[in-house]
Amino acid sequence: MNDLTISDAIRSIGAYDRTLDLFESQHPVPDGISYNSHVILDDKCAVMDTVDARETDQWLENLRRELAGRAPDYLVVHHMEPDHAANIALLAGLYPKMRVVATAKAHALIGQFFDMDLGDRALAVGDGDSLPLGKHALEFFTAAMVHWPEVMVSYEHTEKVLFSADAFGKFGPPDFSDMWVDEARRYYFNIVGKYGGPVQHLLKKAAALDIRMISPLHGPVLRENLPFYIGKYDVWSGYRPEDRGVLVAWASMHAHTAAAARRFAQMLRQRGVENVVEMDLSRTRVSEAVASAFRYDRMAAFAASYDAGLFPPMEEFLLHLKAKAYQRRSVAVVENGSWAPAAGKVMRALLSEMKDIEILEPMVTIRSSMKPQTEIELEGLADRLSK
Repeated sequence: MNDLTISDAIRSIGAYDRTLDLFESQHPVPDGISYNSHVILDDKCAVMDTVDARETDQWLENLRRELAGRAPDYLVVHHMEPDHAANIALLAGLYPKMRVVATAKAHALIGQFFDMDLGDRALAVGDGDSLPLGKHALEFFTAAMVHWPEVMVSYEHTEKVLFSADAFGKFGPPDFSDMWVDEARRYYFNIVGKYGGPVQHLLKKAAALDIRMISPLHGPVLRENLPFYIGKYDVWSGYRPEDRGVLVAWASMHAHTAAAARRFAQMLRQRGVENVVEMDLSRTRVSEAVASAFRYDRMAAFAASYDAGLFPPMEEFLLHLKAKAYQRRSVAVVENGSWAPAAGKVMRALLSEMKDIEILEPMVTIRSSMKPQTEIELEGLADRLSK
């Protein structure tokens, strides 16, 4: 039994893609990504999702091995993104009597992704609908906007497994060989993060279930200490800071802005701030910076002016934060400009469009490089941000 196989009856047939460099063509995944899929073997046989087209051959080999000559009765589609649904038409063609179980919205998307008509093979389900398989039975719950509108999750009553779609997923391998929290946090805020309200709604539905295992579409099956993982999702989707601390993020052209940011980080540590994380936005994956910004309750943003505006690495970072509903944080803003400082105005404008963001006053302006007066002003800003 491998790490993803749940029992003798619920077998893993997914694949681990070690060669993918960018998830969704934007998020670096140096340790790859898993595409999880299972088959439930009972009086009736149900395939739980397919995988990305990159791993079709491995998935089909795994599926045929576990079926051992049987034909699946159902394909359950929890989420229609192509990394989980690329092989729906292929499987439907291989098994013409197999029914496809999904929400009505998912069935509409199937018609958009594939040139096929399932006809009476399409089985639309909604909240509370069930699918008996024999000793096992699935109950379905809609999870709209976690993080697409057609998403559902399913609960298997006999072994008490929540098949959670993209919720509780992570980048990297399908096991615990890396830090689950760090890669799950990066995954959550960059993939699901905008939709905290729907995640909170799903958590309330899940609270009524006796869940012994959580099986996401990426990453390991969670079997122990489930309150820890559910608690993380509650904090993240509630937009509450996970830890007290400060992300000091800078976008520097000629090292002067970076020098000021590093000096500011020292000031914070001297004032007893335990968690001070420094990030050079020109060299840090934006997905990591976004995850850190959400992790801590405070942030200091240092940026150079550029073309009468904002140096692009900082602008990209703030736009990502805005898109992911960054909120309920305190932010200090420091700009640099040799003749016409403009970075601060742009940063403050972007931050002001986010919910419940306290922009600390006054903003500090650096003229080319730090001077004694700049040091004094940064000390005052450190006093305010360290409280």
